[in-house]
Order: sequence, then C-alpha cells, then structure tokens
Amino acid sequence: MFVGLTYDLRSEYLAAGYGEEETAEFDKEETVDAIEAALIELGHDTDRIGHARRLTERLATGHRWDLVFNIAEGLAGIGREAQVPAILDVYGIPYTFSDPLVMSLTLQKAMTKRVVRDAGIATPDFAEVGADGDLSAVDFPPPYFVKPVAEGTGKGVSAKSIVNAAEDLPDVCASICRTFHQSAIVERFLTGREFTVGMVGTGNGARALGTIEVSLRKEAEPGAYSYINKERYRELVDYRRIRAEEESVVAAAERLSLDAWRVLGCRDAGRIDVRCDAEGMPQFLEVNPLAGLNPVHSDLPILCNRIGMRYRELIEAILKSASTRVEIRNERLRSCA
Repeated sequence: MFVGLTYDLRSEYLAAGYGEEETAEFDKEETVDAIEAALIELGHDTDRIGHARRLTERLATGHRWDLVFNIAEGLAGIGREAQVPAILDVYGIPYTFSDPLVMSLTLQKAMTKRVVRDAGIATPDFAEVGADGDLSAVDFPPPYFVKPVAEGTGKGVSAKSIVNAAEDLPDVCASICRTFHQSAIVERFLTGREFTVGMVGTGNGARALGTIEVSLRKEAEPGAYSYINKERYRELVDYRRIRAEEESVVAAAERLSLDAWRVLGCRDAGRIDVRCDAEGMPQFLEVNPLAGLNPVHSDLPILCNRIGMRYRELIEAILKSASTRVEIRNERLRSCA
C-alpha cells in the first residue's frame, strides 16, 4: 500500500513559540522515523504528510493515499483529535485509529464516562465543574481527584490533583479552568492499584494485549501518574507486567477494558487506564484511542515490550485492523466503476 503519515511534530511547535506543556502530546521525530521504518519493513511505500493544514494542502493539490497512518493530535479545540480523521472522511481515504465521533467523545473525559456508565461499566463517581465554579454536581464525599476534562499525557495532573478536603475543591477547580481554559473533572479518588491495559483490534475482533501495573517510586510525585512522573518515568515509575491467568483482578480489568473499548467504538489499537477501589474492584478511568507510539517512551510500546511483542508487530496489528476499511473502500470503488 501507499501509506501517508499524519502527525504533529513537537519540535515545530516549540520553534513557533509554543510551550513545553501545551506541546506535550505531540510527537518527536524519532516516533515518525520508527513508524515509517516499520511500514517500509512491512513492504509499504510511505509519504510524510505532517499536520492537518499540510494534509489539506496536499489534498487540494491532488495527492491521495491508499491509507493514512494518523497520529496527529491537533492543536486547538475540544475536537482537535478528530480534525485529521474528519478531513480524510471528506475525501473517502481510510486511516488508522478511530473516527471523528470517537476521537471527539473520548478526549472529553466526562462525556466518555457518561457513555461508559450508561453501559453498566464500573467507573468512579464524577462531576464536571466549569469556570462558573458551580460545585452542586459534586454530590459525593472526598477524597477527590481533579484534572482537566480534555487533556492527555498527564497535563494538569500533579500531587495537587488529590483533594482531601471539600473546602479546598473550589480553588483547585478554578486553577484548572484558568490554566487550561476548559472545565475540570472531579472524580472520587480511588486508592487501589493502577493498571494500563493495551488494546488492539476493532469491534468483535478487538482483544486485550496485556496489562501492566503502574507503580510510583518513593521519589515520584505521590498518588498520581502525573505529567512529571510520565516525563521522568525512567527514574520515577515502575511498570510490571501482570498476566490475567495469574491474578483475577487483572482478568477483571481486561474484561472491563474490552467492554469499554467496544462500547465506545474505538478502533485498531490504544490503551485503557483502570484503577481499583478500596475493595480491589477495577474501575474505568479513561481511554486513549490515539495512544503514543514512541518505541521507547510511550506506554503502549512499553507494554508491548513487556509482553514480548516487537514494535513492528504492533504496527502490523494496527494495519491489519485498519485494512478492513481499505477493503471496504476498494469494494465501493469497484461497484461504482
């Protein structure tokens, strides 16, 4: 196949004057290099496109691809992760990972949890608090966990995210709203173990790849898999693979994750974060349907490394899942010929 690559390079945005934290989700050149190398090794021809604006420029001048391998996060707006998928849908070009609806939904954590909760999947109590500071929806007791409603990569998450007293909640929420120009999500803080479950596939073909437990070292910011802990994971975080057949809680976490993945309509590959309550029952925290693919630093490749899955095999699994949509597009073209 002729495969285009869409992405946001962090170095380009930093050079344009954007800050470290606001570009935290964007990719390094080494990530694009690794994906392209894997695609070439798998026998595909590649074409580096870049971000959404470059994609529109290329499309306007007549460029087309059999498939676009999309890791573009987008810069502005609550639906920023949906921008490249929406553009490609207009032109009928298949792409990897989820569609615009799923990308928009899952970036907004409160909306995602409403869908998950309505499907009967366990998730901690939560409320969304806007810039008006109305806390009336927070009808559960502390401790709370507070973070931006539509950010990733641990942005806005720190030791201050854990709020033990109700009287401290207004100030923490106000700080989130002021800093990130969006609502805060307030969750009941869960004190149990934390897992990341790797997912691959789509619909009935989806499966859990495996699970790693995220454990903070004593030098880490306490209580939260925060932005700082993620940035300095080598010195602050331990990742331990745990097999479902060895621990029933992991089997339960993987069942919950697979249910959530299918209910939300996620495609191809990603991660689901799970944390246990005080009784040891796993609960859905959030989903990342556009998980980082840096071969060294990103959680999903780290997980794959722990289970013995090579990076090329992960890219191949993503392509295999997405290729069904290429076949559907080609069949439509043949029927219209």
